[in-house]
Amino acid sequence: MSAPVTTLGGVRSSATRSWRQTAGAYFALTKPRIIELLLVTTLPAMFVAAHGFPNAWTAVATMLGGAIAAGGANTINCYLDRDIDAVMKRTKRRPLPSGQVSPASALTFGQALSVFSFVFLTLAVNFLTAVLAESAILFYVFVYTIWLKRSTVENIVIGGAAGAVPPLCGWAGVTGSLDAAPLLMFAIVFLWTPPHFWALAIGYTTDYAAAGVPMLPVTRGAKEARRRSLIYAVAMVATSLALLLTGAVGDFYGIVAAALGAGFLWLTWQQMRQETTKAAMTLFRYSMTYLALLFIAMMLDQFIRL
Repeated sequence: MSAPVTTLGGVRSSATRSWRQTAGAYFALTKPRIIELLLVTTLPAMFVAAHGFPNAWTAVATMLGGAIAAGGANTINCYLDRDIDAVMKRTKRRPLPSGQVSPASALTFGQALSVFSFVFLTLAVNFLTAVLAESAILFYVFVYTIWLKRSTVENIVIGGAAGAVPPLCGWAGVTGSLDAAPLLMFAIVFLWTPPHFWALAIGYTTDYAAAGVPMLPVTRGAKEARRRSLIYAVAMVATSLALLLTGAVGDFYGIVAAALGAGFLWLTWQQMRQETTKAAMTLFRYSMTYLALLFIAMMLDQFIRL
C-alpha cells in the first residue's frame, strides 16, 4: 500500500492523489494548449460578427461548447495516435503511451465529449454552430488522423481545415449564418497551418521519421518545407489583408495585420536563408503569437476606429 502524502493542508490519502492524477491525465488528453489557440480565433470572430460586444451567454456557451468539441477530437486523436506518440520523444509522456489512461477509457471519454458538445451547442447556441463544430471533429478524426496523417505529405495542408473551423463557429454563434468575412478568417488559419507545423516538423524531423509520419521535411527534405512555407506565408498575409475588403474590420486591424505579416514573412525568409533548426523553431514560436495577435486585432478594431 502506498504511503499517505503529506501536504500543507495535512495528510492526503494515496487514493485522493490517484484521483487527482487521473483527472489530470484525462484533462491532458484534450490537449488544452491547442484548445487555447483555437479559442483565440473563436472569440474575436464573435466580436467582429456583433460589431462590438456579443451577447455574454452566447459568447460563453460558444466558447465552452467549442472547447468541449476540440477536447473530444483531441482525445480521440490521442487514442488513434498512441502508437506514434509512444515512439516520438515529444509525445511519449502523454497519458496513453505513459499508461496513465487505458485506450478504451480514452476513446469513450473522447466520444462522450464529442456527443455532448453537439447537444450542448445545439441547445445553448444554434444548430449551425453545432454542425460546424461536429464537422471539425469528424474531419480531424477521420480525414486527417485516420486517412491523411500516415499516408500523404499533404497531411497537414488538407488536415489543417479542421483547426480553421473555430472562427466559423464564433461567427455562426452570433449571427446564425456565414458570409465572406468568416470564410476569410477560415482561410487565414488554413494557410497559417502549413508553415506553422512544418517549422515544428523541421525541429522534430527525427521523431517524425522514426514514427513513420510522412511530414514534408521527412519525405521531401527541410529545404522544400522551407520553400513551401514561404509560399503559404505570402498567401496567408495577402488573405489577412483581404479581410479589409469585407468592411468587417478597419484601418487599425489593417496596420496590425501588415506589421505582423511583415514579421512572419521575414522569419519565414530567414528560415529559408539560414537553413537551421533554430530559425525554424523561432518561426514556430512566432507563428503562435502572430495568430493570437492578429485575431485580437480584429476584436480591438471594433472599438478603435482610425
